[in-house]
Amino acid sequence: MTDTPTEIDPITTSVVQHRLVGIVEEMGEAMLRTSYSQILNSSRDFSMAICAADGDLVAQAEHIPVHVGAMPWATRAVVETFGDEVSPGDVFLLNDPYFGGSHLPDVTAFVPVFAGDRLVFWTVNRAHHSDIGGATHGAYNAAATEIWQEGLRIPPIRLAEKGKTREDLLHMLSINVRHPRDFLGDLAAQTGSVHLGERRLIALIEEFGADTVLAAVAQILDGSERQARAVISTWTEGTYRGVAPLDDDGRGNTDIAVRATVTIKGGGITVDLSDSSPQVTSFINSSFANMRSGVAMAIAFLLDKEIPKNEGSMRPVEVIAKEGTVVWARPGAPVTLCTSHCSQEIVEAIVDAVAPACPDRAMAGWGKRFRLAIKGTVPGSDRPFIWHMFHARPGGGASPGGDGWHGSGEWHSAGGLKFGSVEVAEARFPLFFETHEFRPNTGGDGRFIGGAGGELRLRLETEKDAVVNTAGEGARVPSNGRAGGHEGATHHYVMHPPVGPSVTLKTKQEGLPVPAGSVFHVQSAGGGGWGDPAERPQEDRDADMRAGLLPLVQR
Repeated sequence: MTDTPTEIDPITTSVVQHRLVGIVEEMGEAMLRTSYSQILNSSRDFSMAICAADGDLVAQAEHIPVHVGAMPWATRAVVETFGDEVSPGDVFLLNDPYFGGSHLPDVTAFVPVFAGDRLVFWTVNRAHHSDIGGATHGAYNAAATEIWQEGLRIPPIRLAEKGKTREDLLHMLSINVRHPRDFLGDLAAQTGSVHLGERRLIALIEEFGADTVLAAVAQILDGSERQARAVISTWTEGTYRGVAPLDDDGRGNTDIAVRATVTIKGGGITVDLSDSSPQVTSFINSSFANMRSGVAMAIAFLLDKEIPKNEGSMRPVEVIAKEGTVVWARPGAPVTLCTSHCSQEIVEAIVDAVAPACPDRAMAGWGKRFRLAIKGTVPGSDRPFIWHMFHARPGGGASPGGDGWHGSGEWHSAGGLKFGSVEVAEARFPLFFETHEFRPNTGGDGRFIGGAGGELRLRLETEKDAVVNTAGEGARVPSNGRAGGHEGATHHYVMHPPVGPSVTLKTKQEGLPVPAGSVFHVQSAGGGGWGDPAERPQEDRDADMRAGLLPLVQR
């Protein structure tokens, strides 16, 4: 590697920028092809990033927004824990929400990247594991009143030292989860992907020189900041307020909301979440890193899509929050649902606040997450399974640019999560999909209509009874409309056992018995509409009719 000047031309900067994004995308493809569990190799619940030596976000791919926005805080936690005691060949791991993580199922792997003896980058992989131990399967424990009931806590640890894996530590981790084979396979896929990123970055450095690459990164971040400030400077200055309520905490309390006060001035923006509801004894609380990710998502969704989403684009943003609120719980509180809710409510409250300042950018609300996790036994064997439902996705919110996306999922994932193949799910699990289609009359009406939710009839083909946990929002509070658009439909989930009455599922239940042969009828929520419904052209109404996806009639 030869010395290179630090003043570089825009073309070289652009080449380096695209190479960095390409590296992150390749890491994601490697993860997709080598991971073991359905939640990763079908639903793609993982994200990749490259961070600077100090933890600043340098590059990401189009994976899961709520993951990536929190990764810098996780990287900084590793840097703060280990300081200069980092060597080539090391692998670090964490999942603890109170040490830079978001929630316990999201395990994050890190590899340091060196140029000679100088640490220059971190390659990072965050992946949602199917099980992480704890009091109940699948990590989402609606009954949890403290984080220790949610699963195994992993503070920043060194999993491999100078190329040698600490097998005793790996054994300790795997023995604390219900499906150690999947856990170990998925963790191997994670470490493989970050090592791949390490090799590609070393090749980039060898080609251009470390000084040139780092100078390009500095220009990339500075350019993102300039572009972000230029956009924000077009918004109407002032102080705005927004609110996003939650259904409940699963304990009968419904008066819970995220409240945002947003001040726009001089090309900068201050987001104050201090007036949000106090934390609760339920898993809807947010960790600090997840709260910061929620803010980053909201700003990213309001900026031009061409602006790289990195540390530079967040420099114009100041965040104020109060520990002890639902958006920033004190250590020990349960937080597992937070990457879905209240992260989506953080986004909604901020967008709701700034909509009057930039009405041509603010989207309507997206459908919310309402997940099922079924634990049972494969027929003809004693082999256990855990299946996480990613099918029947809710609809996306409409925007000034067009209709919401049908079945695209929630705002915090923005289409990044996939429902995967129905046929593969039936082959791998004792399930039969009787129907899986769009749900009409669910998207909010408007000049642009909200995306339709999904409808699923799922039969459990086990020989023995199973158990289901639910975790989510949106059965009571709908996705909101924007600029005169109407709200979308809410979720409605029902379990029909072969004998006895049907059961309407609540959004936060743990350990609900599921008789063999039961059918789940899942009707997911629609996205909110944007603009006055009277302004929707007749030709668009005719297309809605032909598609069988008319919007929800306002109640």
